[in-house]
Amino acid sequence: MRFRAQGPSTSILGFAARKVFQHSLGSNSQENSQKKDGGLGEFVPPAFPHPPPDAIFPRMAQLPARPTSASVAAFLQKAASVPALRPGVHRPARMIFAVDATASRQPSWDRACQLQTEMFLAAAAHGGLEVQLAYYRGFGEFAATPFIADGALLAKRMAGVACQGGQTQIGKVLQHALGEAAKERLHALVFVGDAVEEAADPLCHLAGQLGVRGTPVFAFQEGHDPQAASTLKQIASLSRGAYAPFGAGSAAALRDLLRAVATYAAGGHGALTRLGSPAARALAAQLPAPAA
Repeated sequence: MRFRAQGPSTSILGFAARKVFQHSLGSNSQENSQKKDGGLGEFVPPAFPHPPPDAIFPRMAQLPARPTSASVAAFLQKAASVPALRPGVHRPARMIFAVDATASRQPSWDRACQLQTEMFLAAAAHGGLEVQLAYYRGFGEFAATPFIADGALLAKRMAGVACQGGQTQIGKVLQHALGEAAKERLHALVFVGDAVEEAADPLCHLAGQLGVRGTPVFAFQEGHDPQAASTLKQIASLSRGAYAPFGAGSAAALRDLLRAVATYAAGGHGALTRLGSPAARALAAQLPAPAA
């Protein structure tokens, strides 16, 4: 007994199934005819065609290989040349505070230890300051601390240093500053001393290299040694910095100079000019005018 499917939907499905079967049977008739049945009439089931994957899961349309218009191409080319934006991160100014720590300098060292906090106070309003203490003493000894952003910590480091007899080593100070400037921008080098016992020409050459790197030397001379004054003035000038003498034992003069140079390092030429102190005006008059 046969059962006839009822309803339009089942009749349509049945018709479609018969068409698929007939099509597949026709496409495989030649292949089936070539197969031997061994005399038993072996039935080879038809191979129903499988639709390609794209028919079931259409692929995402591919992007065009090139922009569709000249204006779009120009925009994409310009956008590719713009560097990725990074969040702005403020870095305090970096400055080296180099002090002669030979035997005759102990009283001056102690004063510098007490006054160095003025640099941090002056720079606080202009973004802050990181100071590296450098010194030389004894027989060829030169040392430098890490960059420090705390006046109390720097004072503690200085308090642990005792001055020892020896010759000046300003060349090592300048060479060290060049190395630091090569790593990251160095906004200023401050040198405090009373003598120069080295040949002037090599020192001037190093100072010129610092000027090229944008690191001015501020040479503050205690006392009135004319030979030292001549060399220190040249070092300051060649590095595009400034020279200033101060009297022996004049804590107020050294304090004002340290305030001024810290203000310049952290805030630039404009901040130094606005400071308005005699020390600030003396330094600003020697510095090159800022670029327009």
